[in-house]
Amino acid sequence: MKKLVLLFAFLAFLPSVAQDTYLHCGSLIDTRTGEVLKEKTIVISADRIKNISNGYLSPGPNDQAIDLKSKTVLPGLIDMHVHIESEFNPQTYIKRFTDNEADVALQATVYAKRTLMAGFTTVRDLGGSGVNISLRNAINKGSVDGPRIFTAGKTLATTGGHADPTNGMRKDLMGDPGPKEGVVNSADDGRKAVRQRYKNGADLIKITATGGVLSVAKSGQNPQFTLEEIQAITSTAKDYGFMVAAHAHGDEGMKLAVLGGVNTIEHGTLMSEETMELMKKHQCYLVPTISAGIQVAEKAKVPGFFPEVVAQKALEIGPKHQATISRAYKKGVPMAFGTDAGVFPHGQNAIEFNYLLEAGIPVMESLKAATVTNALLLGMATELGQLKEGFLADIIAVGENPETDVKTLENVVFVMKNGVVYKG
Repeated sequence: MKKLVLLFAFLAFLPSVAQDTYLHCGSLIDTRTGEVLKEKTIVISADRIKNISNGYLSPGPNDQAIDLKSKTVLPGLIDMHVHIESEFNPQTYIKRFTDNEADVALQATVYAKRTLMAGFTTVRDLGGSGVNISLRNAINKGSVDGPRIFTAGKTLATTGGHADPTNGMRKDLMGDPGPKEGVVNSADDGRKAVRQRYKNGADLIKITATGGVLSVAKSGQNPQFTLEEIQAITSTAKDYGFMVAAHAHGDEGMKLAVLGGVNTIEHGTLMSEETMELMKKHQCYLVPTISAGIQVAEKAKVPGFFPEVVAQKALEIGPKHQATISRAYKKGVPMAFGTDAGVFPHGQNAIEFNYLLEAGIPVMESLKAATVTNALLLGMATELGQLKEGFLADIIAVGENPETDVKTLENVVFVMKNGVVYKG
């Protein structure tokens, strides 16, 4: 009897048998090839895909099975351009003066969860106040539900340029922000600003190579960095292991950004054929964000939604965006996938797929951009973007084959990130 008691005591201290999860998938999309595979079982162990088998395997006694036999399963989506801290509304400009950092942080947790529930398990955040870095850390620790975040921290701008944090303020409040605040006016400033982002804990660098639509400033397209400044930023970024993304609407500033060595062009609204050829030559990727162009143009028609200077730019630039993306695709410009969510409501990121389809880009190519291509650009090509043995278990499911109905991507019914089920 004593031996039996000792045996039970010993067994109590043994680790429990790990539980695997079996996903029974009716259809499974190979985003690398575009092939739709039928009747597959994905076995997940901890946070990784253990294997993928034909048919519906029976789970062991300590495992769980999830029935997705009527669904289409694909890798978690990746959005390369969001602003997770904010969401545009008529009060946005005044909130700079009324919201505390804690207010921004708490609201950002809502946007993060909404994004994850929409099937976007990874995002690249391209500019905020710095709360985005803390949010990334909290999600990584498991304190907050949200997508995996790669963030630029605070965007780099020039004085008075798009992303100068004091644009539109009273003169006595403007001050003279510099590299610490993300404002650059020389090559040396650029180097210091990159190093400051490194110190702050950013994952990449984002610059505003041209004017922007939503800043309280006159031009939405003029070049705002010199070639020397951009080269100083990109060369320093390379030293620190950063990629560089460049916001750009106007063609001249876009061209300078590509020649200066940036890795991605965000928006690309007024891109010329010459710049398209440059992007192909330098393997610089375009992140389309058609959703933002369409949404801001619509909101600009609502009286009082934007300040007048912003509304004028939105009505001028927004309607040109989709046609440019169509031309760039036909020209063979390398494309990623991004939406600029935050300019429009978070959680609606998947509307971009329909806009891309309207621009002539097949659904499977957009899905490849939103998974395989984006994972490559994030340096995560062996971890994310595919349903493959050894990859992180970021998996979503929708009701239909997206090639049959692209809008099914706007209604994700199952979300798993790192092997944990968040929805479904």
